[in-house]
Amino acid sequence: MIDFPGAVLSESFGETTADVEPAGWADALRHARDQGFTFFDWLTGVDDPPDGFSVVAHVFDPESFAHLLIRTRVPRAEPRLPSATGVYRGANWHERETYEMFGVIFEGHPDLKPLLLPDGFEGHPLRKDFVLAARVAKVWPGAKEPGESGHGAPSRRKMAPPGVPADWGKDA
Repeated sequence: MIDFPGAVLSESFGETTADVEPAGWADALRHARDQGFTFFDWLTGVDDPPDGFSVVAHVFDPESFAHLLIRTRVPRAEPRLPSATGVYRGANWHERETYEMFGVIFEGHPDLKPLLLPDGFEGHPLRKDFVLAARVAKVWPGAKEPGESGHGAPSRRKMAPPGVPADWGKDA
């Protein structure tokens, strides 16, 4: 296992995870880089209601082929972390996306502006409490499931998945 002061280490499926406090986020990333984890792979958020968000970064040591996940939790009411861009320049895009999709603010980020959504978009669409407009504004036109309207179209429930013979599972 990796030497990682100030972190709770665990291993699963051959990959080590270092859980750190939000205040130690930047130090943990810096420590990983200094220990040989020089390749920054990705960073993302995970909505974990009701309390907050997990923010996870994956880094890689190209010499030992070791993988490391660095993970922290930020509260829903104040989702802030120091930016990782001072440690790994490749974190720039990932932090912008995580900010836009989850609302996690990365303090010290050089240009934390929207990346994927159109101008004027309100909300953070990957939060579990985000209501999709399409589900609210457009009600299904009938009381039946698609394909069960009686217009001759086969029901999805009666169709076999692709590659499965139509008579599979029926007693012969």
